[in-house]
Amino acid sequence: MFVTPAFAQAAGGASNPAAAFGQFLPLILIFVIMYFLLIRPQQKKAKEHKAMVEAVRRGDQVLTQGGIIGKVSHLREDGEVEVEIAPGVKVRVVKSTIVQVISKTEPAATNQ
Repeated sequence: MFVTPAFAQAAGGASNPAAAFGQFLPLILIFVIMYFLLIRPQQKKAKEHKAMVEAVRRGDQVLTQGGIIGKVSHLREDGEVEVEIAPGVKVRVVKSTIVQVISKTEPAATNQ
């Protein structure tokens, strides 16, 4: 019923570094799995979106986050894009709210 002093000291003195690492191994594995399943794909998607937004040019037909489909008529320096949604109707949208480029125009031919 009572624990002897020698047994109590032996049980409390277990400070094995391998045992401490073994306790944190599941936590480390969870973080690695979360990185490859959640964080890395999210970063890849954000990188692709940024490249797509940077490649937008005049004449491209785009879809915005608000569901507006229109043709890019003017690119501004302050991160905005002028989109023509109907003949004579132009709206300004923030460039980062472009979700998809529906149809791209061919670049203008350079005369040499």
